[in-house]
Amino acid sequence: MPTKRSPRKGSMQVWPRKRARSIIARIRSWAKSNDAKPLGFAGYKAGMTHILVTDNRPNSITKGEDIRLPVTVIECPPMKLIGFTLYKKDAYGLHASSQILADKLDKELAKNFPLPKKTKKKAADVKIDEYVDLMLLVQTQPKLTGIGKKKPEVFEMGIGGDINAKFEYAKNNLGKEIKVADVFTEGQQLDARAITKGKGFQGPVKRFGVSIRQHKSEKTKRGPGSLGPWHGKLNWTVAHAGQTGYHQRVDYNKWLLKISNTPSDVNPKSGFIRYGVVKNNYLLVKGSIQGPAKRMITLTQAIRPNKKIPKEVPAIVYTSLETMQ
Repeated sequence: MPTKRSPRKGSMQVWPRKRARSIIARIRSWAKSNDAKPLGFAGYKAGMTHILVTDNRPNSITKGEDIRLPVTVIECPPMKLIGFTLYKKDAYGLHASSQILADKLDKELAKNFPLPKKTKKKAADVKIDEYVDLMLLVQTQPKLTGIGKKKPEVFEMGIGGDINAKFEYAKNNLGKEIKVADVFTEGQQLDARAITKGKGFQGPVKRFGVSIRQHKSEKTKRGPGSLGPWHGKLNWTVAHAGQTGYHQRVDYNKWLLKISNTPSDVNPKSGFIRYGVVKNNYLLVKGSIQGPAKRMITLTQAIRPNKKIPKEVPAIVYTSLETMQ
């Protein structure tokens, strides 16, 4: 008989598999852009549905036909630009040198940090020639949604253009709202960053997908067949029980199919399961996105776009109002 082969179980692409530090996904690199506008936006995952579109992929066997696509609905209330951070560069690299805040801040921000009674430094006092980079400081507005949350998320957002264009945009829009339609356009590709659904402490079968052994095996059925050599400590590559889920993950090159300001076109009769009713602008993104309902999704411009995905958005023929589990 042929020799049975069993490749290793589970991916070692990301390690360690521990809980994320924050519900806000960390972004280490940004796409390059010449336009002086934010390079990303944040929304809340409402759920999934499906749509009927006319296939416009040039090399598809169903080109010109109506096909069904699964889509994720992301509610995107306006973000607010509450400040910006200025960076200097020295022998050790970039470091934050100064931060400018808006004159008026929402009272909900007091849940994040003590609000200053008055801003010490104004944007007009900044000499932009002394700095090499600028990042926007933005906040979400969950109070505009129906998820039952008021405490906003505060994080830094990248911006395109040179340092002078970045400063002009930040100075002119300080304290104002930013809408998703001002950042993204239909048909472009996005990178979705979020924290996955947490599943707690799980065994090797659920955590790594190892095979369940036969009923006559020693000690355990739901465990790896070998833990390694007798001498030395256990190797970290061996599948063990531990934390599963609630990890930060990136989903590259998601196709943005629709940006709409009419929530009635996508709201089911009884609302989205475990989310409720969409009240603000929303996005339809092809495919699934990590995380449970109500999880904050950080969308950024694609850092390595797929050339096979068309830049033109397909015509949407029908949108289902029956939510998917």
